[in-house]
Amino acid sequence: MKKFIISAGYLLVCSFIFAQQVSWPQPAIEAYPAARWWWMGSAVNKDNLTYNLEEYVRAGIKTLEITPIYGVKGNERNEIDFLSPRWMEMLAHTQAEAKRLGMQIDMNTGTGWPFGGPEVTLEDAATRLLFREYTLNAGETVKDKIEVEDEKQKNIAVLTRVMAFGPEDERLDITNKVDKGGNLQWNAPSDSWKVIALFNGKTLQKVKRAAPGGEGYVMDHLSQKAVKNYLGKFDKAFQSNKTSYPHTFFNDSYEVYRADWTPDFLEQFAKRRGYKLEAYLPEFLSAERSDTTARIVSDYRETMGELLIENFTRQWTAWANRHGSLTRNQAHGSPGNLIDIYAAVDIPECEGFGISDFGIKGLRKDTLTRPNDSDFSMLKYASSAAHIAGKPFTSSETFTWLTEHFRTSLSQCKPDLDLLFLSGVNHIYFHGTTYSPKEAEWPGWKFYASVDMSPTNSIWRDAPAFFEYITRCQSFLQMGKPDNDFLVYLPLYDIWYEQGGRMLMFDIHKMEQRAPKFIESIHEINAAGYDIDYISDNFLRQTKVVNGKLHTPGGISYQAIIIPAAKRMPVDVLEHLIDLTKQGAQVVFMEQYPETIPGFAQLEKNQKKMDELVKQLPQVNSFGITAVHPFGKGKVITGHEYEITLEATGVKYECMKAVSGLQCIRRSNDTGYHYFVSCLKPSDVKAWIPLAVKARSVAIFDPMTGEIGKAKVKQEEGDTYVYMDVKSGESVILQTYSEADINIPEWKYPEKQALAVSLDNGWSLKFVESIPSANIRIPVNQLKSWTDIELDQLKTNMGTGCYSISFTLPDIKADDWILDLGDVRESARVRLNGEEIGTLWAVPFTRKVGKLLKTGENTLEVEVTNLPANRISSYDKAEIEWRKFKDINFADIHYKNTNYSHWEPMPSGLLGPVKLIPVDYR
Repeated sequence: MKKFIISAGYLLVCSFIFAQQVSWPQPAIEAYPAARWWWMGSAVNKDNLTYNLEEYVRAGIKTLEITPIYGVKGNERNEIDFLSPRWMEMLAHTQAEAKRLGMQIDMNTGTGWPFGGPEVTLEDAATRLLFREYTLNAGETVKDKIEVEDEKQKNIAVLTRVMAFGPEDERLDITNKVDKGGNLQWNAPSDSWKVIALFNGKTLQKVKRAAPGGEGYVMDHLSQKAVKNYLGKFDKAFQSNKTSYPHTFFNDSYEVYRADWTPDFLEQFAKRRGYKLEAYLPEFLSAERSDTTARIVSDYRETMGELLIENFTRQWTAWANRHGSLTRNQAHGSPGNLIDIYAAVDIPECEGFGISDFGIKGLRKDTLTRPNDSDFSMLKYASSAAHIAGKPFTSSETFTWLTEHFRTSLSQCKPDLDLLFLSGVNHIYFHGTTYSPKEAEWPGWKFYASVDMSPTNSIWRDAPAFFEYITRCQSFLQMGKPDNDFLVYLPLYDIWYEQGGRMLMFDIHKMEQRAPKFIESIHEINAAGYDIDYISDNFLRQTKVVNGKLHTPGGISYQAIIIPAAKRMPVDVLEHLIDLTKQGAQVVFMEQYPETIPGFAQLEKNQKKMDELVKQLPQVNSFGITAVHPFGKGKVITGHEYEITLEATGVKYECMKAVSGLQCIRRSNDTGYHYFVSCLKPSDVKAWIPLAVKARSVAIFDPMTGEIGKAKVKQEEGDTYVYMDVKSGESVILQTYSEADINIPEWKYPEKQALAVSLDNGWSLKFVESIPSANIRIPVNQLKSWTDIELDQLKTNMGTGCYSISFTLPDIKADDWILDLGDVRESARVRLNGEEIGTLWAVPFTRKVGKLLKTGENTLEVEVTNLPANRISSYDKAEIEWRKFKDINFADIHYKNTNYSHWEPMPSGLLGPVKLIPVDYR
């Protein structure tokens, strides 16, 4: 009797897995792309909500996050106040229609950003620290009323402390010496006294890009009471209107500026740090960066971070969870520990901002771009938090400002999309798409931050193929568990200590300034062929050793932890590291051991404990030489160069990263492992690649075409090698099977023959879609941009041109033929002899076509869709007023109000050269 084992969708029979069981994972709704859905002025109606939803789901988007923003000029009569009964009616209709269509609806917990609105009182508004200093000599007092100098704050700021500091290090709290009129009833006992008055001021920041009904002050995120009051308005709206809470509540990146205080900050500081901040105001406020000042400021920053995560992040998440909703949060920008803040929500979300340049072969480069501020090291914060905390999804705000408006192609999106996947993202949210009525004149309603993923953008025609690629990739990236090699300790106390100023916000645009050495370390580790997750002090405290591996609270295991040249570390964290090593863990110290404690309280006592702990560690003459030190059941490894030192852990690096230059991320599953692999480099890779894991067999999945095949595998010296053929810009998924020998067709590796068939001449061109109309059919003797054809409408149109050619295949023996379209501006649907080949939307624009070729005459049709850039430029040249939005209206990539009349026509169409390449299979 045969034994059948059913596990994770696979049927194992006598260690064979049959073809029908080697398939793409069934995608959950989260595997389909999602998008931020801007509601301009919340001027929505039921008919157009249904129309928009049906367009999105037809293309392949299945989750929408509602974010109301400012409205359209002249459309005030249709605007709906946020959370009003009418607004809640529109939300309920949206949710009902989404359910009918198999979609889910998220919503921002506010309008625009950050959280705030008309219900936020001055008392609950974002708070800032204000202070005033006075110098007094013997017998003198402050002559005037003690108040702030800023006229805007005089009737707002609340005096909280008055401290006096004497020449002999006297530190006196004289707050009770201030009478009801604000006058100080105290005289300096000697010369050279300094009096410092502290005030709770207000930032007076208003909600940015607010929608109707959402205007008002930004709330105090550090105040438990202010956050509770703010969330109360949502309960009132949902419960009084009997509306279902959304699937997920969203919070955008932390952009609460100058909010460096909260009314009970001094009390909270004393409770948490063990001393009174007000007693050290001269040091705290000093512009000179002494060791004492740096330590006190570090304590202040730590307290801010704790208040933010406890009073806002956790309270918001607990509130949402009570109502059956999840939270999705962008922690970046916060003045706190990014890892802990990300981990405190259900779905941590990172953000791509700008475009990366990997030198992909054949990829068009635009001149109007901005570089990506979110590199691999920045993107890893969110996914690290998700992994170590056991969260299944890491989302991303995707494609913010890759290029200027109307100029971004799907092909330009792919490298940064792959970068997100490689960084651990598995839940893409476009930024974004705008609700636009069906009757609105082109280009419709538009939010200013590109990339615009909407039905009025010409890229929408071929976007379903792009969305299908995302769905296929995410179906694998959401399967199984992360399988990264190492944990990397985030040396946050070093950053807090070393960075000047007081409040420190970790926004993506300044991370190179905040943590340059840490970022350098992450890139070195990645280049050495390893993948990592960051870990904070709080999560490290909860990490255990199981069978020699480090297990985080989320249940994910790691081979070792790397301490990247951290100078400052809490005593209990170093003590726990030593205990983990004794229990069997590997701990890698780079460049040095921690040498001092963070913070100011009980400095001498705690430093003595630190010194004693460091003495327990193996004594090292030089960190310049890699050394392995047995320590208890584990190992302490010391060194200076990451590649050499990490090799000493015995953990196998991924050759495809370290040697071939391919980038990959690995996850584990019930039958083995699976990899997402992307060739983000100028050259192709065609080689035997050893894997870091053992496998009996390997399947290759092509997320572009859906093809699946059994990879060539060989075993050498205990390593599993897989043969890979990946072109610049391409990506594949590998699934390894540790025990089973899969029984599926072999993957075909094409070897190009020396000669190719050129199809550059003899084309004809007609337009299946065009605005302005181009009802023409013209011969194309030489492939070139259709904007170079002497027809005025082709220099300004947005549309789809169908190129067709008939040809006879030469008598060449080949196993298959590959169609190479060359340069395509910007995407193409291809038919051969009336049969659909597919949609080619990214470089390389190639596809296997041998099965459809005939020995006689063949007909090839290529429908190429261009970008809307030429059309919008013509609008500006004709002074057509399409920028009709309130607030910032429609800013450019640099947030300036410019138009596009100066743009030269962007090349459009099939530029070639087009070739049919005979190939033989290995």
